Amino acid sequence: MIHNSRYTANIGGGELKITESRIIAELLLNNVDDKAWHEAIVVNNILQHKSLGFALRQASLIRARLLLMKPELWQLVKNGSKKVATEAVFAAAIKHSPLLADFLDLVVRDEFKIYSAALTKMHWKKYLVDCCARDPYMPQWSEGTETRLASSVWGILAEVGYLSNKREKLLQAVSISPEVMNYLINEQEKTVLRCIQVS
Repeated sequence: MIHNSRYTANIGGGELKITESRIIAELLLNNVDDKAWHEAIVVNNILQHKSLGFALRQASLIRARLLLMKPELWQLVKNGSKKVATEAVFAAAIKHSPLLADFLDLVVRDEFKIYSAALTKMHWKKYLVDCCARDPYMPQWSEGTETRLASSVWGILAEVGYLSNKREKLLQAVSISPEVMNYLINEQEKTVLRCIQVS
């Protein structure tokens, strides 16, 4: 019997990648087929990465995130301001990664409640231990994978503004843009709404 873990390492594939996400959002809005997708990513190297393998992985991750949302959100990614696009991709990343969602909901929220100044590496290490307790089928990751996952999460939180930067990790309150909030409310994305409003 195969058991699926709630937690996977898919968040380790990169941070929010707003420039690349705008490009992928446009492809999705144009409803490209597999042939056109291959031509855009591989032949035309639309993401402008030196490594083809890296470009394919990035494109696949971003597409997997955005496909969980509707075209209305893709429009926000493609045409929104930097803040709106960042928060729209953040919403998609939350839905795509329970590891990110639960960290926001169970750790970051509590640290805001008790007015903590910053997050630390220990917050992440303890969180992963707690994840194992919640999910007996969670993979046993190497220390290198855990560090890579942490780096991605710190980077995402810094991009959105919840952290001052990846190094100091000072906590900062964020007000999510009305455009993104309206989309999430209209689509009844209750879990994403809860996780995106931790401050």
